[in-house]
Amino acid sequence: MQSVQDLATAVQRVVGNVERVIVGKAEPVAFSLIAVICHGHVLIEDVPGVGKTVLTKAIARSIGCSFKRIQFTPDLLPSDVTGVSVYNQKTSNFEFRAGPIMAQIVLADEVNRATPKTQSALLEAMEEAQVTVDGVTYRLPEPFMVMATQNPIEYEGTFPLPEAQLDRFMMNIKIGYPKSQDEVNILDSQQHHHPLDDLAQIMTAEELVAIQTQVRTVHVDPSIREYIVAIANATRNHPNIYLGSSPRGSLALFRAAQALAAMRSRGYVIPDDIKLLAKPTLGHRLIVTPAARVRGITSTVVLDEILQSVPVPNAWVGGGKVR
Repeated sequence: MQSVQDLATAVQRVVGNVERVIVGKAEPVAFSLIAVICHGHVLIEDVPGVGKTVLTKAIARSIGCSFKRIQFTPDLLPSDVTGVSVYNQKTSNFEFRAGPIMAQIVLADEVNRATPKTQSALLEAMEEAQVTVDGVTYRLPEPFMVMATQNPIEYEGTFPLPEAQLDRFMMNIKIGYPKSQDEVNILDSQQHHHPLDDLAQIMTAEELVAIQTQVRTVHVDPSIREYIVAIANATRNHPNIYLGSSPRGSLALFRAAQALAAMRSRGYVIPDDIKLLAKPTLGHRLIVTPAARVRGITSTVVLDEILQSVPVPNAWVGGGKVR
C-alpha cells in the first residue's frame, strides 16, 4: 500500500492533467476527482457551453477508464440506456446486447431532458453497480461512475430529476463562467486544435481501484463523525427545509472528507474539510419550503447558516488537537 503522500501525488497529477483542458476551474476539477476516488457519482449543473462534457471526457482519459456517452432526449427509452435482449434466429436464443451503461465512466449528457421513466433507468446502476434486463442481472465494470450533466431546470424542455435520483449523486458541482483571462487562454489553446486530443493517460483503472480502497483508511475522529451527523440533523430540523439530508448524504460527506484529506497529504480529516464539502455533497439533497423559496432562500443559504450555528469540534489526532 502506498503512503498518503504518494496517493496525494498521484491524484494531483490527474488534477493537473485535467486542468490543462478545464482552465481556471481548480475547485470543480478537484471535487470531481474526489467523487471518482470515492466510488461516487457527479451531477454537473450549469448553463450550456461551460465545459461540463469536456470535464468528464478529460477525467476518463486521464485515468484510463472506458467511456460511453448517452445523449438524453425526450424520446430516449430505458432500453437505450441499459441494453436489450435480442432474439437470435440461428441459435434460437435471446442474446443480451449491452447498452452504453456498460462502461467504467458513463456521461449522462443533459440528463434532465429525458422523461422520468428513462431517468429512472440509472437508479439501479448508480446504487448497486448492476442492471437488470428481462429478469437477468448484469454486473457493471469496476470502477463505475456516472457523471451527469444538466441545464438549469428553468430552461425549456427539461424534466426536474426526482429526489430519489438526486440523492444518489454524491456531489452536485457548478462550473460557472471563466474569468476574462482564463477565457483568453481557452481561445489561445484551442486556436489550432482541442487540447483534449493531446491529453495523456496518467494512471490506470487498476491504480484507481487501489486508491479507492486506500482512501477509506483515512482517520475520521469520532468528534468529526458527530459533527457530520449534527449538520445532517440540522438540515432535517430547519424551518426553511421541507426535506433534509438523508443518511446517504452524511455518508457522502464522510467519504468525500476522507478523499480531500488524502489529496492534501493528510491521514486524518479536519473540520475545514467538512465545511468545504458540505454544500456540494448536501445542497442538492435539500428541498426548500415553498414559502422560503418565494423569499429567495436557497439550500446554499440554509447550509451557510447551519455551518455557522453548529459547533465545530476540537478533534484529537495523534494525541493533539487539530488547530
